[in-house]
Amino acid sequence: MDDMILIYTHPDCTYADAAKDELQRADVPFKEIDLSINPEAWEEVERLTGGERTTPVTVEGQLVTVGFHGVG
Repeated sequence: MDDMILIYTHPDCTYADAAKDELQRADVPFKEIDLSINPEAWEEVERLTGGERTTPVTVEGQLVTVGFHGVG
């Protein structure tokens, strides 16, 4: 589904955990790509971030958010 939020995560990243928790609390459906399980996806993360290897990276349509900034 193209309108599904996609979030790239890593288990050692507390910001990725916080981003997932926020989406779950808001009852927003999302697809998680765990980079420890899918290391080939780092290439896409680097493309989305301009070369950075960081998480979380959230993709919602054309909007790409690098990092987690919390509510408000």
